[in-house]
Amino acid sequence: MKYCSECGSNVEYLVPEGDNLRRYVCTSCNMIHYQNPRIIAGCIPVFEDKVLLCRRAIEPRHGLWTLPAGFMENSETTEQAAARETWEEALAKVDELSLYGLYSIPHINQVYIMYRGNLTNTDFGPGIESLETRLFAENEIPWDELAFAVVHKTLTHYFTEQKQGNFSLHTDDIVRKKD
Repeated sequence: MKYCSECGSNVEYLVPEGDNLRRYVCTSCNMIHYQNPRIIAGCIPVFEDKVLLCRRAIEPRHGLWTLPAGFMENSETTEQAAARETWEEALAKVDELSLYGLYSIPHINQVYIMYRGNLTNTDFGPGIESLETRLFAENEIPWDELAFAVVHKTLTHYFTEQKQGNFSLHTDDIVRKKD
C-alpha cells in the first residue's frame, strides 16, 4: 500500500501508537489501514456416498480439483456464501448445510469455513470458474490432483467419518510445508 484511501496521501508502515503490530498509517490524516485475513466459505456437496468436485478453470491451481469455495461477500452469512459458491462453481443447489470445518491458513491470510450439504438433485455442471464437475466416491477421488491442502484435509476427514456415520466439527491450522 502506498497511498491512503481516505485522502490520497502517502502511507508509512509502522506500529501506530497504542498498537503492537505494524500497519499502514497515513502521514496526513493518520488513518490506520488494517489488513485482516480473508474468509473463504465452501461446501462438501454430497449425493448418496459421493462428493461433488470442480476442476478449476482459474488460477491459482488451474486444472486441479477442488471443493466449491470462495471469498465471502459483504452482507451474507457464511452458510449463504457456501451455498452461493456451490452454485457459482458447480451450478449445484445444496440444502441442509451443517458446519464441518474451520481451517486457519496464516501464511496466505485466509480462514476457510467448510460446510457439509446435500445436493438437492444431480442437475449440476461447470460454472464460469470450473472446467468440469463430477461426483466422486472415495476410491475415485484424484488425491494427487487436488488443488489445495485444505481440500485434501477436509475430504480425508469427511470420508473417514462417512464410514463411521458420525460427523464432527474440525478445526485445524494448515501450515506451509518447508522445502
